[in-house]
Amino acid sequence: MPTLDLSATSVDLTRTICDIPSVSDDETRLADLIHEAVSVLPHLEVYRDGDTIVARTNGRRAQRVVIAGHIDTVPINGNVPTRDVQVDGESYIWGRGTVDMKAGVAVQLKLAAELTDPRVDITWMWYDHEEVDADLNGLTRLAATRPELFSADFAILGEPSNGQVEGGCNGNMRVIVRTRGVRAHSARAWIGENAIHSAAPILARLSEYRPREIEVEGLVYREGLNAVRINGGVAGNVIPDLCEVEVNYRFAPSRDAAEADRHVRDVFTGFDVDIVDLAVGARPGLDAALAQEFVAAVGAEPRPKYGWTDVARFSALGVPAVNYGPGDPHLAHHDEERVPIAQIEAVEQGLRAWLSGH
Repeated sequence: MPTLDLSATSVDLTRTICDIPSVSDDETRLADLIHEAVSVLPHLEVYRDGDTIVARTNGRRAQRVVIAGHIDTVPINGNVPTRDVQVDGESYIWGRGTVDMKAGVAVQLKLAAELTDPRVDITWMWYDHEEVDADLNGLTRLAATRPELFSADFAILGEPSNGQVEGGCNGNMRVIVRTRGVRAHSARAWIGENAIHSAAPILARLSEYRPREIEVEGLVYREGLNAVRINGGVAGNVIPDLCEVEVNYRFAPSRDAAEADRHVRDVFTGFDVDIVDLAVGARPGLDAALAQEFVAAVGAEPRPKYGWTDVARFSALGVPAVNYGPGDPHLAHHDEERVPIAQIEAVEQGLRAWLSGH
């Protein structure tokens, strides 16, 4: 098994950890290496919970910041090991996890090793199972077993943001909209009632739906309501008695869970609607003093985060949180996933300058 050399550059660390497969539910090997690498650093108190590693400074500073990143990826599709590529004259590292979000983790590991006396105390969190169901998420587990570790004045998630600061995040809801019918032999279709045909108005409402753009604390979030899966049918000669349309709703952080629920039910009035997954968003949190200092230090123009991220977990605990990491979010999970080397270096430089105070 290789070791993680935290004296290497953040670019080289990105290559190393991306070449260690860690698809969700298979993070142990990488977690072992991270745990081994940070446990020998005398300025850090290290805790492990499953495949989540927490490392904390204890300089008794007046303020504490959590900086977190997940170590799992979506499934590999011929894009590991990594390789260096040139696109339009810019140098990239190509491969699964480079964007989402091992380049961000590499920067964090590098800084965790080298920032022995930061201007604020830091809690570093590298966690498992972010890319799957929320109840498996390492932060969910850690919040239940060690809630005190989340105590902080500000939090930064290393999610890909093109090296810019993305405040808060949209909420995320999945619903099943059902139609029911009566089974019959397809040769005598008039005897039954076709549930798939009855789903046509659901698709029509989605096609006609115009998502909102909502300003929250100076950032404009774009919502979305889309069918993502349809399930129905019994056999090639049977009129189906059930059709289920799975709908994904991305909603601005100005809406709470009850408002999001009510809106979706209003859109699908007259249909059976079942909420199967719901995660509220996070407001930008950019009015916090530490957030403003951070934005100024890294020289970024705040933007909204359209996807849901774990900033929402911190926001729910009263900790303002932002996303800040290398990589284009549009390339997350993409087979051509790749991160600009210059962005890795820039994010490291920005975080280092802010955390060191110079």
